[in-house]
Amino acid sequence: MRIHQLLDSPPVIITNEESRFVQSHSDNFTVTSLRDRELIIAQNLVRKGVYKISNDNNTLVKQGHELNKKQNLQ
Repeated sequence: MRIHQLLDSPPVIITNEESRFVQSHSDNFTVTSLRDRELIIAQNLVRKGVYKISNDNNTLVKQGHELNKKQNLQ
């Protein structure tokens, strides 16, 4: 095993339905704007680490998007 294989994070496997959800929603959105099925999909994506719950507990933020914003500020 090579060192870059250890340092890289493992890929996140998502379903087709989850992929369509990610493509159809922006990088951050409120939980209250979701319908019932979308809420379940969003919960699964939070568990998988694709989205993160913000400090206000009402907004979901895409993980990669937040990292890009921090790098641009530096």
